[in-house]
Amino acid sequence: MNVGLYVWQRLTAAVMVPLVLLHVIVIFYATRKGLSAADILSRTRGSLAWAAFYGAFVVAVAVHAAIGVRNVLAEWSPLKDRDAGILASAFGVLLFLLGARAVLAVVLP
Repeated sequence: MNVGLYVWQRLTAAVMVPLVLLHVIVIFYATRKGLSAADILSRTRGSLAWAAFYGAFVVAVAVHAAIGVRNVLAEWSPLKDRDAGILASAFGVLLFLLGARAVLAVVLP
């Protein structure tokens, strides 16, 4: 495995751990308080803090997943490393675009 990719995947995992924990805490809080989707959106609209939080989450997940998919494709498919990298990069870009769209939908007023 490429050492640089190994380091990036571990760094993104380290970034995702506190983000996932905070996300789960927010989910528990929202469900315990009986907040509806409209209530949640009213609290997130226009918030730069939520945009930064979930934006960082999206970037970390897209990079982390793309590296993992590349490794699986390189090890388990007949694809060459270069082709696996291209396909995994496209997957990472797709994840980023979908995640960014979701963040914008939740945060933009």
